[in-house]
This record gives sequence, C-alpha cells and structure tokens, in this order.
Amino acid sequence: MRDVSAESLEDIEKQIADLTNQLQLSQAATTPLEAEVAKLQKQIVNIQSQIKQYEGEIQELGKNIESREIKIKTQYLILGAKVRDYYKKTRFYSPLLTLLSSQSAGELTRELTYKEATADEDKEMIVSITKEVIQLEADKKKLESDKVRLATLQQKIDAQRAFFEKEIAGAKKWQQELSGKIATLTAKQQAILSEKSGTFQTTVGDVPLADDPASRPDYNPGFSPAFAAFSFGAPHFKGMSQYGAYGRAKQGQSYETILKAYYGSGIEIRDHNPDAQIVVEGYGSFSLEEYAKRIYEMPGSWGDEGGMEALKAQAIAARSYALARGGTICATESCQVFKPSPKGGRWEEAVNATRGKVVYANGSPFSTWYASTSGGYQLGYSANGYSTPGFWDTPSGQAGWTGQAYEKVAGSPWFYKAWYKTRSGDSCGRSHPWLSSEEMADILNAWVILFSGGGDSGRVTPESGCWGGNPYSKEEMRGIGGFNSVSGVSVTYGNNGVTANITFQTNKGSTTISAADFKKAFNLRAPGRISLKSNLFNRIILKEDRY
Repeated sequence: MRDVSAESLEDIEKQIADLTNQLQLSQAATTPLEAEVAKLQKQIVNIQSQIKQYEGEIQELGKNIESREIKIKTQYLILGAKVRDYYKKTRFYSPLLTLLSSQSAGELTRELTYKEATADEDKEMIVSITKEVIQLEADKKKLESDKVRLATLQQKIDAQRAFFEKEIAGAKKWQQELSGKIATLTAKQQAILSEKSGTFQTTVGDVPLADDPASRPDYNPGFSPAFAAFSFGAPHFKGMSQYGAYGRAKQGQSYETILKAYYGSGIEIRDHNPDAQIVVEGYGSFSLEEYAKRIYEMPGSWGDEGGMEALKAQAIAARSYALARGGTICATESCQVFKPSPKGGRWEEAVNATRGKVVYANGSPFSTWYASTSGGYQLGYSANGYSTPGFWDTPSGQAGWTGQAYEKVAGSPWFYKAWYKTRSGDSCGRSHPWLSSEEMADILNAWVILFSGGGDSGRVTPESGCWGGNPYSKEEMRGIGGFNSVSGVSVTYGNNGVTANITFQTNKGSTTISAADFKKAFNLRAPGRISLKSNLFNRIILKEDRY
C-alpha cells in the first residue's frame, strides 16, 4: 500500500521526541508575543517622536504664552483703563451738552463722529483683549492636557511591553529547558523510540493477516489486574483509509462519494490520458492503465463482498498518486506496491471500469495518500496548494466513534490493537502486550524521571530483553518516582483525533498526565517491544472478576 517515505520519516521524528513537538509549540506560541513586542517598540518610537515634536511645540508655545502673558498684563492695564473710561463716557456723556457746546453744525457733526468712533474702538479693544485672554487660557489647558495624555499613553505601552517581555523571557527559559531535555536523549533511546513508534507494514494486499489473540482485548495473560495500551489504527492516518473505503462501499457508497469523503469536496475526478507513461524503478515504463493493473494494494476478493466501489476508488487513487509524483515511482510500499504481472480478477475489472480517471485538485493530479487503517480519525494534509479535511470517519462524527467507524464495520485487524512484535515477528522474548500493576507503575516512574527530573533520563530504557544498555531497575525507579502500583486507568479524547490525557489511580492517589508524555514514557520503558503506534489510543484493564 502507499506509504509516503518522507511523511513516514517525519512521523518517526515527531514520535522520537515528543519534546521536540512541545518545543515547536512553545516557539509558535512565543512568536506572536515577539511580534507584539516589535509592534509595541514601533509604537513607542512613534510616540516618542510625537512627544519630542510636542515638546518642541510645547517649548515654543510656552515661550509664546510667556510673551502673550506679558502682553496681556499690559493689555489688562489698558483694558482696565478703557473699561473705566468707557464706563464714564457711557454713564456721563450727554448728546445735549455736545449740542450746546458746539459752535456750528459742522463742529457738532465732527464731535459726534469722533466720540462714536472712539467708543467703537474702545469696545473692539475690550472684546479683542477678552478673546485673547480666553484663548490664552484654552491654550494653556490644552498644553497640559496633551502632556498628560502622551505621558499616560507611554506608561500604558511601557507596561504592555514589560508584560510581553516577561512572558517571552519565561517562554524562552522553558524552550531552553526543553532543548536541554531533547539533548539528553541518548542514541539508544532514539533507536528505541524510532523502532517502537515507527512505521510498519499496513498494506492490505491479498494475504490474510495471521490471527494474534494476544493483541485482542479479550486475551487472558494469566494475571490480574492486567493492563494493555491499545492503539487505534496505524501510521500515517492521512488520505483514504482502505478499510474505511471498504466499509463505505459495503454500505452502498459510490467511488465518487468515497473519494470526496477522504479527499474533500474540492477535488475533481477527471479523465486523463490512459496512455500516459509511468516509469517504475527497476521495471521500466508502462502506460497509466497497464501500471494500474499491476498495483497490489487492495484484495480483489473485496469485489465479491460488497466492496467493488472501494476497488474503483483505490484504482483512481493509485493512478493519481503515481502522476502526482511526476510519473516516476518506486515499486515498494514506500510508494505503492507494484508487481510485474497484472493482478487480474475483480481488481482488473475495477481498473477497466474507471479507465483514465484521476483525482485532480487545483488543476493538477492530486497526491492521493492512503493507508490501511486510521483508527477512525483521518488527519488532514496538503499537497499542491490543496488541503484535505480532518474528520471522524463515521456516519455521525465523533459521536459514532468507535462503534460506527467504517473501518470497524469493515473488520480491520488494525483498528484496535496492542503492539508487541516487530514486522518480522520478533518480540524480545515477550509473548503478549499485557503489563502487571507493578509494570504500569514503572511506566509512571519513567514519566517522572523524563519530565520532572530527579534521575538520569538516559537510563530510562526497557529493563530487560534485547535492548542492552544500563537501564534502571524497577526498584531504582520506584525510589525516584514513588509509584508502586496502579489500580485503574481512564482516558479523555480530544476532538482532533488524539488522546488528550490519561488519569491513573495509584498508591499516590489520582495522577493525570498528558497523552503525549505518557506515550513517550511508555515507548521508552515498556518491556520488550511493547509499544504505542498511534496518538489515538486507549487502555484495557483485566480484573479478577474477568476470570
């Protein structure tokens, strides 16, 4: 089946050090703060420039005010004299006296005109001086107001900057601590995490899987309480789920509906030149249709069991994936499984029924990733500018998980599984994935050392089996972490297809830790090759009353 090698490596790296993911998240959260501080710095520079400008204006205005105040004092004196004079003139002036004292009509006219003009001039001066006094007081008030407003604004921005700088400093310190913890991972620990968290064969193919009772929830390990960590699905969880497509087909969905469910409504299913050439590494060149007939990614028998539309969807996805790679592709599951001989049977019928059909997005063949089983949640991904949706793969969303999951309905053996063997069957001498109460407590002690300190994190490796090195004993781990026993476990799930938190009932009471931290501790310390393959997982507990 398709297994994008680059994506697989990326997934391995993420799971090698969940701490790296935490660091990236912390850095991503810090970046907006740094941007905000930079923005504030610009605002401060701008305000300081304004303040400097205002200070210059204030200085000039201050000088102007001083000059105006001196002038006003003189004008006040003049104004007082004018007001008194005006008062006297208006109170004691008599037009009759002017008439009687005048020698002639012309003199009378001149006298009256002069007195009237003088009175008007006095009135204008009084009004002018009064306005000047009022404006002067207004300017002084505005000046003081502007000073206070700018000072307050700068204080506010300075406070914001101080807050963000403090937050950034704290985040940077945390990032340094994370980087230190990442650096403490030994080569052996990285090898352990790589193998336990890495990819594995999830091709559906044509070969039935051997039954593995030890990996099922109803297995009896012979002791109790017994704990097992069960993964939902297998990497890489993106694109089309092959078992999900099978389940959808059995419920009557067409290949068009299936493809748009997994790749989104934005795709187009177009006719492509069936004679387009695909170069297969090690085998030469084939036409698009001859290439598709030689893909071994889905059992042809599904066509006899209600899954013909799933076969058609797979045929279209296989063409699209090859074309999206530029027409040159490998023959293994790192790309998609190719064999020199046509597969024939119902598979060839599906290829012929969809001749030349290809998934397009943004005008180009889309990189149609697919995998056997996602565990009931499909992660979104992007290629050539188009993004697929992330969603719970059930008829009713998360509410229908797990019972209505299409993969579960289709009977995927990878839908819900505990892992304790490698692809080759090696189990480091461990015959099942079940842990005792003491062994589960040992995982919690590993978590303490890895994330809280108090010991040598480099010695958190499997205690026995085939890993070697110098791991802590359980007794040493208990002396550091303090967990002796576990009696119960519960989990909470996020709405994004991952386990969020795990709560343990222990000799130290209730302890809740993040699922990411637990997965890291589990994969580093669990005995043998017992591992968690998915970020969506559950726990199983067997009690005495089960026997």
